[in-house]
Amino acid sequence: MRIISGKYKGKRLLAPKKLPVRPTTDFAKEGLFNILENHFYLQEITVTDLFSGTGNISYEFASRGVKQITAVDAYPGCVQFIHKTAEALNFPIKVIKSDVFRFLQKVKTTSDIVFADPPYDFPEEEFAKIPQMVFENELLEEDGFLIIEHSKHTRMDQLPRFAFEKKYGNCIFSFFE
Repeated sequence: MRIISGKYKGKRLLAPKKLPVRPTTDFAKEGLFNILENHFYLQEITVTDLFSGTGNISYEFASRGVKQITAVDAYPGCVQFIHKTAEALNFPIKVIKSDVFRFLQKVKTTSDIVFADPPYDFPEEEFAKIPQMVFENELLEEDGFLIIEHSKHTRMDQLPRFAFEKKYGNCIFSFFE
């Protein structure tokens, strides 16, 4: 895994092989961040990264100057890796070990971007719970985005507040407003 832009552009990070993750490809990250940098001043926003895995997306935000990032994952090895990496690179990432759905029920803070990268084999009803909970609990700032990464086998365009999607190879980002 590598950071593709910002202060740590080109930095390679080696996650333990035993982590149950599927990091977002550089190609997909580049496309995603082109969209985000045209919509936001990244240095002025807050981000919540759900199903953080290795922290790949959180590191990309931090390298580009985001000052407040919350990374949430239930797997202890992922939480430890993100915490260790964030500390080593002095990234402003608050790491929370929690089931994402329990976190969404309890959290009271809002973010400009909520990014979710659940397992691609999640049932569609589990995918649908993410935007439902984010919007019911008002976790998104006005003009913010909820972005859900998924495969071509999952349809998100029929859900309320769906805005658009972008495809990068086998990866799709669905945007909700």
